[in-house]
Amino acid sequence: MEHTGATGGTYGTDEAGRRGREVRTAEDVLRLLDGLFAEGVDRWTAAADKHWDGFYADRERPVPFFVAKPDANLARHLDEGLLEPGARVLDLGCGPGRNALHLAARGYRVDAVDLSPAAVDWARERARAAGAEIRFHLGDAFAPDAAGLDGPYDLIHDSGCFHHLPPHRRVSYLALLDRLLAPGGHLVLNCFAAGEEGSGTSAPDAELYRHPERLAGGLGYTAEQLRWVFSGLEEAELRRMDEEPEDSPYFGVPFLWSGLFRRPAG
Repeated sequence: MEHTGATGGTYGTDEAGRRGREVRTAEDVLRLLDGLFAEGVDRWTAAADKHWDGFYADRERPVPFFVAKPDANLARHLDEGLLEPGARVLDLGCGPGRNALHLAARGYRVDAVDLSPAAVDWARERARAAGAEIRFHLGDAFAPDAAGLDGPYDLIHDSGCFHHLPPHRRVSYLALLDRLLAPGGHLVLNCFAAGEEGSGTSAPDAELYRHPERLAGGLGYTAEQLRWVFSGLEEAELRRMDEEPEDSPYFGVPFLWSGLFRRPAG
C-alpha cells in the first residue's frame, strides 16, 4: 500500500518498509515504553496472563487476598448508601472474584475483568457456587477493545490493579476512567502505600526506566501522589485501610491506601 507524500512522492506502509520506525500514535508510544521493561516484570499487558496464572495456580497458598472476603472499605461504602439499587459496577482486576461476588450479592449489575484465565476460572466457580450473576471478561482492560467492557459504570472498583502499572500506563488508566466511569460515578481504589514492607517500590518514575526490574513488586504511593494522579476526580476519602482480624467477614490490611473518588457530574 502506498500514500502520496506532501511533496507528491509516494511511500510504503507495509511492515517491512517501516521496520525500525514504530511510533505514529500515542498508543504506539505506550507499547514502545512497555517493551523497555525487563522480561518478567510485565504485570499489566495481555502477555502477563502467564505470570498471573502461575500466581493463582495454588489456591491454598497463604496469600491474604485469596480469602473469599470483600474489602472492608468497599462493604462500608455500600452500607453507607454509595450506590443506588441496580447500579452498574466494574471490578477491575477481579482476581478470584471476592469483591465481585459481594457486589452481586448486594444486587448490583456486575462486570468483572482480569488478564488471567486461572483467576477468571476461579471467580466463575465461586460465582456458580454462590448462584451469583456476574459478567466476566477475560483480557486487557486497557487495550483499545477494553476486553469488551461497555460502560458507563456507576462504580469502578480496583483492589490491586493500579499499583502494578508502570508510570506511562497511568495514562491508560485515566483514559479508562474517562471512557467507562459515568458522570457522578465513583472510583473505589485500594493500592500500595509507599514506605510499607511488601508495598512495592517508592523509586521515582524516571528511575524505573533506568532500572525496570524495580517494578516487579509494584509501586507504592503517598497520599499526595495519589491526589495528584486523580486530580481530575473529586476526593471523598483517602486513608489507610484498617487491619481486619482473622475472624472478620471482611478483608483489610494496613499497607494499602483506601481511596474513594467521584467523577464530577457536569
